[in-house]
Amino acid sequence: MCESTPMILVLLRPSLYELLFTPESDQALRALGDVTFHESERDLTSDELAERIPGFDIVVTGWGTPPFTDEVLAAADRLRLIAHSAGSIKHMLPPAVFERGITVTHAASAIAPAVAEMSLLLTLLMLRKAHKLDRMLKAGGSWNEAKLAGMGQELAGMRVGVIGAGYTGRNFIRMLRALEAEVWVYDPYLSEERAGELGVRKVSLDELLQSCPVVSLQAPSTQETHHMIGARELGLLQDGAVLINTARSWLVDQDALLAELRTGRIQAALDVFDQEPLPADHPFRKLDNVFLTPHIAGATIQARHRQGRTVVEEIRRFLSGEPLQYQVTREMLDIMA
Repeated sequence: MCESTPMILVLLRPSLYELLFTPESDQALRALGDVTFHESERDLTSDELAERIPGFDIVVTGWGTPPFTDEVLAAADRLRLIAHSAGSIKHMLPPAVFERGITVTHAASAIAPAVAEMSLLLTLLMLRKAHKLDRMLKAGGSWNEAKLAGMGQELAGMRVGVIGAGYTGRNFIRMLRALEAEVWVYDPYLSEERAGELGVRKVSLDELLQSCPVVSLQAPSTQETHHMIGARELGLLQDGAVLINTARSWLVDQDALLAELRTGRIQAALDVFDQEPLPADHPFRKLDNVFLTPHIAGATIQARHRQGRTVVEEIRRFLSGEPLQYQVTREMLDIMA
């Protein structure tokens, strides 16, 4: 390699790198510079990262990457770009990263379609009661009883409330609109013009909760959204309403949700929880009006491969002097997950 060749440090564990970067993406990354890989399945500590980072222009981060402490940043003598192969960078990158002029990009957009698709699946599942019918038949329930219990509702024409119109929210909206649902959105950062482009009605949170038989949470975890859905908000939901959460449990007061679900008044499909793994004795596991999945909404083969391709493409753009598609700025931190 010549002296001007970019030096790239990949911090992902080998198994994670192989999951995200197909042979084609791996070849494309290697063609962009002199690449050094993390060769252990053990994640580095911040102190170890500070020892390794000198001399590198670009760092590829991911799940398990340690925080960029002051010591790490002091040692990063050539660092120009951090390309995060996952979504949130908040707990990893302090504001000092941006103050030093280091460019940051991430692959949240690559995960969004998978989460949106899972949200759609859960919506359809709850409306058509497919999970309950499966349980009844496997438990030996009669055919006729199952048929009588199975009268569901169609998504077409259904009013669906989407809380949050970020990457995932917009993907979910697109899917809902394709199936002819009527979509209402609560997002204080969504302009009326953008709402018109998305084909949705922008409303207040209370109006959405009161008026939508299906409510899906797609908002980020910020100080502003902590427990935005509490006992008061849950009480606004219609009898029989469906609540979908594939975002973060941070958004919902879990104790209040449990109390509301125990009344049997509403239904919920939950992919995220305050404590993960969800304890074996957690009350959610015993409620028939709750459908549970183990935080896997974004876990598809296609999403993982998109994450790798996104990182490679963003690095290519950076080195070519082209605008990045998914750059993260300091101003974006307060409203990002």
